[in-house]
Amino acid sequence: MATYDYDMGIIGGGAAGLTAAAGAARAGAKVLIVEKEKALGGDCLHYGCVPSKTLIRTAKIYRLMQNGPLFGLPGMTVQRPDFRQIAARIRSVIDTIQRHDSEERFCSLGAKVEFGSPTFTDDHTVNLDGRSYSARSWVISTGSSAAIPPIEGLKETPYLTNREVFSLEELPESMAIIGGGPIGIELAQAFARLGTKVTVVEFLPNILSADDSDMTDTVMDLLKAEGVEFHLGSAVQSVRNVGDEREVTFTKGDQTQSVRAKTLLVATGRRPNLDGLRLEDIGVSTTKKGLVLDEKLRTTRRHIYGAGDVTGTYQFTHAAGYEGGVVLSNAIFHFPRKISYTYLPWVTYTDPELASIGMNEKAARAKGITYSVWNEAFGSNDRSLAEGELTGKIKMLLDEKEKPIGVQILGPQAGDLLGEWVAVMNGNVRLSTLASAVHPYPTLGEINKRVAGDFLSTKIFSETVKKTLKLFFSLKGRACEG
Repeated sequence: MATYDYDMGIIGGGAAGLTAAAGAARAGAKVLIVEKEKALGGDCLHYGCVPSKTLIRTAKIYRLMQNGPLFGLPGMTVQRPDFRQIAARIRSVIDTIQRHDSEERFCSLGAKVEFGSPTFTDDHTVNLDGRSYSARSWVISTGSSAAIPPIEGLKETPYLTNREVFSLEELPESMAIIGGGPIGIELAQAFARLGTKVTVVEFLPNILSADDSDMTDTVMDLLKAEGVEFHLGSAVQSVRNVGDEREVTFTKGDQTQSVRAKTLLVATGRRPNLDGLRLEDIGVSTTKKGLVLDEKLRTTRRHIYGAGDVTGTYQFTHAAGYEGGVVLSNAIFHFPRKISYTYLPWVTYTDPELASIGMNEKAARAKGITYSVWNEAFGSNDRSLAEGELTGKIKMLLDEKEKPIGVQILGPQAGDLLGEWVAVMNGNVRLSTLASAVHPYPTLGEINKRVAGDFLSTKIFSETVKKTLKLFFSLKGRACEG
């Protein structure tokens, strides 16, 4: 039997790789983590989720400072933000979280950490700066990077991606964003709230194209009210420098238009980080989206696994952690486990947030599923009224058997509110159980109970039920005909 240096080798120290590494090391496996960056944590910690949510919170506080009169407070004049101070706070949050994802912590768990860019020399061995490391199984969790489209003039024009935008030296006067997905839209709102004039150019006819248009149209209307300008259904043809500005030229139908801004941000999706691994030399198949994987997250070499953004599926940190757990189960514990994204939640962190689990209407129609829709507006939630957060709704989709197949929430703290539905749908909890459970008052969480109760009330208070109760218990009927 062949012998190897390690039981598991992991390439990439982001959410997926670190989840697998922590579990394997604590179970007694000899684990190697190889990370190309200077620190563990991955794109989410350093250039994605953590800095963006820190920036979004800062922008929300700044907007609240300006909107005191809406809450019965005196108005005030606020100074233009110093982005260096904002960037410093972002770095401090990253540094605090970094301690949890440190080399020292993983060494304490029993996992060895090496830094550098590895290359496979065979399907069990990598070369790292002239040194060879072999492992019985490998996990490729190298993440993703900003996908840069082949736009004329872009190579010659300075632009930002998510890697650079959180460490700017000053707040841009104006910003043109190419891309209307979650990254582009979250940053559009945050910078607009801080005082940047923001323009979004998106190829598709809707922003946040994976979500239902009734939700995304509301998000766009809110951002428009905050000063963001949109050009949808617009194909970017070229970019160029014009003095100290960047000009973006695009076509919309038969018309050619252009916008200018001091700063250009490219947010047109992600590409997997697989370059340099020489996967083709060891028989690991890939596509433009990422690794070719089976339901157990095995590549075409069954002892080599993939997890995180390189799967080409759901590029979320919580998805990466989940996939790392599936790999751990299959590679270390040898307990067969298949991946399932049926009830994977996701959130776009605009204000208000847009959260989803299961199918939305767009997905249900694409699969030919017959469904019914039940809505409850935040405007009728007492806590929402008290908080001054009236925009949005919860939307519940039921199939023909009246079972929830999806929930979307556009409203305050939507991501947190979705947690109850994560438990309901994964635990196969009945709507009657949710509707009868006591929720504290006044809370936003009551909206979950309310939408389930709206559905059940059509059955409990139907004419048939009323007639039956009247017959058996001699009920007298309505006391008022108003």
